[in-house]
Formats: sequence, structure tokens, C-alpha cells
Amino acid sequence: MANDLSTPLTGRRRLRRGSGRPHFPVARLLFGVITLIAIGVVLRLVLVEEPNGGLPSIEAGITNTQTGNSVADSAASGPVTLTADPVQYPAGAAAPSGAAPADNAGAPTTDTTILADLSEETSNGPIPRMSSSGETPFGAYRYPFDLAAAPGPKIAIIVTGLGINEQGSYDAISQLPDLVTLAFAPYGKALERTVSAARGGGHEIMLEVPLEPFDYPQNDPGPHTLLTGEPPRQNLDKLFWLMSRFGAYTGLINNMGARFTASAADFAPVMEELGSRGLGYIDDGSSNRSVAEQLAGANKVPFARAGMVIDANPARASILSALASLEAQALDQGSAIGIVSALPISVQALSEWAAELDSKGIALVPASALMK
Repeated sequence: MANDLSTPLTGRRRLRRGSGRPHFPVARLLFGVITLIAIGVVLRLVLVEEPNGGLPSIEAGITNTQTGNSVADSAASGPVTLTADPVQYPAGAAAPSGAAPADNAGAPTTDTTILADLSEETSNGPIPRMSSSGETPFGAYRYPFDLAAAPGPKIAIIVTGLGINEQGSYDAISQLPDLVTLAFAPYGKALERTVSAARGGGHEIMLEVPLEPFDYPQNDPGPHTLLTGEPPRQNLDKLFWLMSRFGAYTGLINNMGARFTASAADFAPVMEELGSRGLGYIDDGSSNRSVAEQLAGANKVPFARAGMVIDANPARASILSALASLEAQALDQGSAIGIVSALPISVQALSEWAAELDSKGIALVPASALMK
């Protein structure tokens, strides 16, 4: 009985071992195919001069059909340099090599280099300084405006926040009258290009410097903010970094800073440095506790304080209302300074307003003209 049962089982085992389908050498076949392909590629490269020969092809130039900004294009057509004194040569004389005419009608012809005597090399890059002859960056880079030509009420406008948005900066530069002063933040990626475009358009420029507000760091004006309670050397190191971001500016304007500008102990070394370097300073008027005016006077720093932020409410009706208030201030006090951001709606409203200012008997002047 055992023999009868074991025989079929052994047969089944033998069938399973010996009756399977013939083995197919898949791995060898794939290896052979890959080898043939590789040989074909090598022969093609060796025997055919142009591997893509026989394939239809065409060469086409890539062009940008988007209309560019004329001011930005002219600034980028040559070496990236900054603009210096708009009148470094006598009136009526030929412009020096490399000078480019301003785009705005009536703007002065501008040189395209920084004055070597007004530049000091540091580990962060060049920063402004007073020359050995006593020439200052404030005097060299300011817009050459003749106050005698505008005996009536005067208004200066400073547009802040430029340089961060490159295209937005170019748009503002091309739309705004050349008598509008432009303030650049120190954080843009293409500051040399945008500053050069601004100077080429006839504008005088300023550097925005971040100063500590009362609610810092919840409200943070940006990297390298000058802080109260820090050693003066540390704040000056930050200041030199900020000052090296671009050149050819007349002076500085604060970005925030209610706490810092109220601390004479912290602010005094900064203002002393500005005085020794021949730079001006404008207080944006946001804090009544600022000691900027007293410190500027003590250090012979050209100074002015803005009286109004024009676009605190960035709506067209509110902006125009604030500009009307600025006009009233100028008529009452003889002059007024307004601060406005580089928002497109602010730039557009400001441009339209400025076009009608002369008819009201009020002169638009650069900020430097109202700095004492």
C-alpha cells in the first residue's frame, strides 16, 4: 500500500522538476541589445560629422518684444556706474566723455562717474567722504537749483522705498519730475542700475537708513538696523555697510527710528560721522521726540524735517487731499517737505499734481534746496 502511494508522488515530483518550460536567456538578450545600441552610437559619432545631420533645424534669434523703460535701457547700455555732480563743468562747456543728457526736459546734463576725491574704500566697499579741499558729497551731488529763481512758496517731495522693486523703480523714475528727490532703500539687488538711472534722469538721491523703532523687533526696518544701547563702533560698522550699497547721494533719511532718533547718546556718533563726511540728513517727521535737528546743528550737517507723509492712506483721493494740505503749509510757512512712498498709485497722483503746481504759484524744488 505504501509502495502504491509513493510511486505516483515521486512521479509528480519528477514531472515538476523535469517538465517545466525551456529556460529563456532574457538577461543575455538585453545585454546584447544594449551593446548593439552603444556600438551604433559610437559609430555614428565617429563616421558622421554632424550627429544631428538630416534632422530639420533652424537658428532663430531670441528677442524681447516687451517695451522696455527708456531710462533703464540708457542706464544699462554702458558700464554700470553711478552718477556724480550734475554740474562738474562750467555752464555752456562741452560735457565730459561719458556724460549722458537727462531724460526729463530741463534737467541738467549729468556725469556718469563718482568723484574719486569724494569716495573712501572700506571693507564693505566705497563710502562717501569729504575731499581734502573741503568739497562735500552734499554739495557735489545735489541738484543745482537756484533759489533766487523761485522767490515764492516752495515744496520739496521725497519719494522713498525705491530700489527694492527694480521695474517699479524705473517706472517711478521715468514718470516723476526731475525736481523730485528719490530715496533708495539699501537692500535692492540692482541698486547700481536703478541709482544710475535716477541720476541719469536728473534726480538727486538719498540713502534710507534703518533705525530702531519703539516696537523693534516686532516692527523691523531691515538688516543692519542701527540700535540703541549698542556700542557706537558697532552701529558705525552697520552704518558703513549701509552707506556702501551705492553712491552719489546727498545724504541720509531715516526709515522708522522713533526710539533711535530720541536717544542722543546713540544718535550723536552717527550725526558726527555725517558731519565729518559732508553728508546731509532729513528727518521724516514721524517722531516728535527726535533730536536730529539739534545734533545736525551741532555737527554742521545740512538738515531738514519733513512735515507730512502724503500717502499714509494710499488712496488717490487721500493722496490729493494731503498734497492740498502740503500746499497750504507752503503758502503759510514759505516752504514744505512731503514724504511719499513709491507705490504706483502714489507716483501717478504725484506726477499729475506736480504738472499743475506752477499754475498755483508754488515752486517744486529738490529737497537739498530746503536743507539748512
